[in-house]
Amino acid sequence: MPYHTITVHSHLKNRRSTLPASRQTVRAMVLGATFAAAASLPWSILLGGILGLVPIWLAGRLLNQLWWQPRRLERALRAQGLRGTSYHFLTGDLKDYGRLSREAWSKPLPLRCHDIAPRVMPLVHKLVQEHGKACISWFGPTPKVTLIDPELIRDVMSNKFGHFEKLKFPALSKMLGDGVASHEGEKWVRHRRILNPAFHLEKLKRMLPVFSACCEDMVRRWVASLGSDGSCELDVWPELQTLTGDVISRTAFSSSYLEGRKIFQLQAEQAESIMRNLQKIIIPGYLSLPTKSNRKMHQVNKEVESILRGIIGKRIEAMKEGETTKDDLLGLLLESNMRHTDANGQSSMGMTIEDVIEECKVFYFAGMETTSVLLTWTMVVLSMHPEWQDRARQEVLNLFGKNRPEFDGLSRLKIVTMILNEVLRLYPPGIAFVRKTYKEMKIGGITYPAGVIIELPVLFIHHDPDIWGSDVHEFRPDRFAEGVSKASKDPGAFLPFGWGPRICIGQNFALLEAKMAMCMILQTFEFELAPSYTHAPHTVVTLHPMHGAQVKIKGI
Repeated sequence: MPYHTITVHSHLKNRRSTLPASRQTVRAMVLGATFAAAASLPWSILLGGILGLVPIWLAGRLLNQLWWQPRRLERALRAQGLRGTSYHFLTGDLKDYGRLSREAWSKPLPLRCHDIAPRVMPLVHKLVQEHGKACISWFGPTPKVTLIDPELIRDVMSNKFGHFEKLKFPALSKMLGDGVASHEGEKWVRHRRILNPAFHLEKLKRMLPVFSACCEDMVRRWVASLGSDGSCELDVWPELQTLTGDVISRTAFSSSYLEGRKIFQLQAEQAESIMRNLQKIIIPGYLSLPTKSNRKMHQVNKEVESILRGIIGKRIEAMKEGETTKDDLLGLLLESNMRHTDANGQSSMGMTIEDVIEECKVFYFAGMETTSVLLTWTMVVLSMHPEWQDRARQEVLNLFGKNRPEFDGLSRLKIVTMILNEVLRLYPPGIAFVRKTYKEMKIGGITYPAGVIIELPVLFIHHDPDIWGSDVHEFRPDRFAEGVSKASKDPGAFLPFGWGPRICIGQNFALLEAKMAMCMILQTFEFELAPSYTHAPHTVVTLHPMHGAQVKIKGI
């Protein structure tokens, strides 16, 4: 502190300490009178006064949360050149989101049209057209900045600056699964470390017989459905959900699909409920209200947890009776739980039983969902582009003939791999990732205050002509002929499974399962779109065919 400043400060301090005695006496008398008056009041009046201040304090806090803070954040972002929508009290852009989504979803796309972003994310599409590739919108009272720049997205996803966290809705995420995907910090590190061995290459190789057995069951059903002309029409969307559900049940829980069917049905119902309620969760305490929808979600969650608790209980009893730990995900989780549980039943370094249940909920949903979405869009797109279907089939027959595919052959698939990558580019199961700043953060020349949502729309990165070229909306698997890194102008612009340390833990599992399934389908059938098919992708957590995926299959 400069000398002259210290001098002035000291002078003022000394002046305050030498106030005339009469002024100090008056101040003491006022304070004394105030406390004396308060002490003389009945306790009921004092308590009533304090309680009367509580609503005022709560109202002030709510007003700050829903008005003053959003306005401060908006000014801070706009001052740096960001543009977008203005804040509307409480709802933000949720009304426009709902209106634009309803309008977009009311009209199907033309067949062979892969420009799906305007239909799937109409609000973001409108914002980007009007305000550019870095723009502001509002999720209720929280500002959301959408970034369409692969380099910035990788910086955020890698969290190399340490100031980003997953967007959290604890009450809502608990409904579908509060597992490793939503954890932060040391808990995420611990859970990820426990789960990683389940997805090592050697473990995946041992899963291949289960993959092929489940695919054989599905192919056998399809063959039995063929009519006298050797063909039939199928909605492959629920069929492929059944397949991937069977696979995750057997590989993660050593049970058949029939045992897990109820969980899958309940989790699918829960996902739809969550999407319906997504626009309402910005209302403080909404999920605690006893609405019909909320009661239903809590009821479904309890039922899922009850079924899982039963499966886990049976496994624990078997392990206590000396049964060898099964080499599956549940066995891995329970082994961790038992290894780190003390005599009082407390688990410190491993997972609690509640943790195990939440991880199981996530794997039941994510393990089925991602691969079934990829396989469904692959069959739809190959039906639209029979020339690539023929090329893929020829590759499969050259490698395996009509024999069951094995690991070494699957790893040598080039055309099938290019096709799967191109489908993941055009129809990524997860269309966007979101993070939130919990500290002030500077990235790409913009300083983001704490409390800003960063939206990373993978779909728009994958459909950006500046990155992929003027043929960005064409189905061209050969763009991946030299690998993912050389498929576009930016080697890191392909993000179907995320990026950085939180990249999807089941990525290799999903791709290996998808390759096995496509090989066995191509070995047995030709397929084309049925007349009843409507091209209408939309989002229910992941990218679904809104009206199913009706395909005409023919035995070969």
